Amino acid sequence: MTGRAGRTVKAGNQASAGDLLELVRSGRATTRGALQQATGLSRATVGQRLDRLFRAGWLREGAGGPVDSPLGGRPSITLEFDDAHAVVLAADLDTRHGRAAVLTLTGEILAEHTGVLVIDEGPETVLGELGRWFAELLEKAGHRAEEVCGIGLAVPGPVDTDTGRVVQPPIMPGWDGYDIRGRLGRAFAEHTGLRTAPGAGGGGAAQAGGARAAVPVLVDNDANLMAYGEQRTGYPDCSAFALVKVSTGIGAGMVVGGSIYRGVDGGAGDIGHIRVGAEALCRCGSYGCLAAVASGGAVARRLSEAGVPAASGSDVRDLLTSGHPEAMALAREAGRQVGDVLATVVTLLNPGVLMIAGDLAGTPFLTGVRELLYQRALPRSTAHLDVVTSRLGERAGLVGAGALVVEYLYAPERAEERLAALGV
Repeated sequence: MTGRAGRTVKAGNQASAGDLLELVRSGRATTRGALQQATGLSRATVGQRLDRLFRAGWLREGAGGPVDSPLGGRPSITLEFDDAHAVVLAADLDTRHGRAAVLTLTGEILAEHTGVLVIDEGPETVLGELGRWFAELLEKAGHRAEEVCGIGLAVPGPVDTDTGRVVQPPIMPGWDGYDIRGRLGRAFAEHTGLRTAPGAGGGGAAQAGGARAAVPVLVDNDANLMAYGEQRTGYPDCSAFALVKVSTGIGAGMVVGGSIYRGVDGGAGDIGHIRVGAEALCRCGSYGCLAAVASGGAVARRLSEAGVPAASGSDVRDLLTSGHPEAMALAREAGRQVGDVLATVVTLLNPGVLMIAGDLAGTPFLTGVRELLYQRALPRSTAHLDVVTSRLGERAGLVGAGALVVEYLYAPERAEERLAALGV
């Protein structure tokens, strides 16, 4: 049986408490009777496994549902995922600034902070500062460090998700292979005064000596997490969703069948380094990359050469917001160059939604994308395609990072491990 994001939910006696939680969270079975029917478990077994979830604080009873029997009777009590038992921390790093937040388990932002955070200063400094932000945000949101079940981080580079380390990132000097998970976990503990023991349990599991299991830290590419956040909140029924982030660099995130598509080692979606035949030198060291001619950084460079002060994609965004004519013309031209590449992406992936996000995601750039995309792609590839801009805006990466943590921690097998660690 298939659950959220295509995951298989076990039936019969193999269905665990984690499987029941998955069915409730996905909305596929939200009453005891529905859980019995979906899994084939007896009423007593369903009750025992739900009791574990209630004792952990992960489920609550909601309002009565519709009466299932044609003979009438009392309405069934619905079951709901209780998002009040823990919170998630999330952060989204760009080249010159960062954004961090405290979120509920269902993605509501409780407290948020944006500030200068220069990626070139290196992971030790940047992640240490993030730890301080997290401590301040928890206090602002009225939550304790012990309530944090996990941390999600979006970074502007390719990530090996098994290790949480970035791999040869073109715009993150000094970060290649760095232990991001370990450093951010330590920074969080240092600034909150939280005692932790080694491990990735999280969620309040007690350890010997009064220490708590280390809070798990998940790291992924920023475009991936933006795509995940946007697809889950705005396009949950879209089975092939693509997002292109055009800021200082260019990257794409894809959600296929409800899950992030990363390729074999996290390198999928790195369209900024597709060669387009130009002679411009890219930050990766190669010539002719798309990012070297059509990113926010490339547009900023051309504006500076024309005497218009601009150092990054965010500066270009400000100029576009004010209606600067030269910035608008260059953004449209950049959109055409990106649209030319996206014609191939759309033909290959055949998405239902193509979302343009990032600093350049305004009318001039979008117009340029559409001009070349529809001109170069086969009509069959674009017949059912919606080309749109971001709904969540600058919060997309935060929402996606928070969702990544929740889906990891409450997946059936991981949920079983955490319930056992909690002693329920």
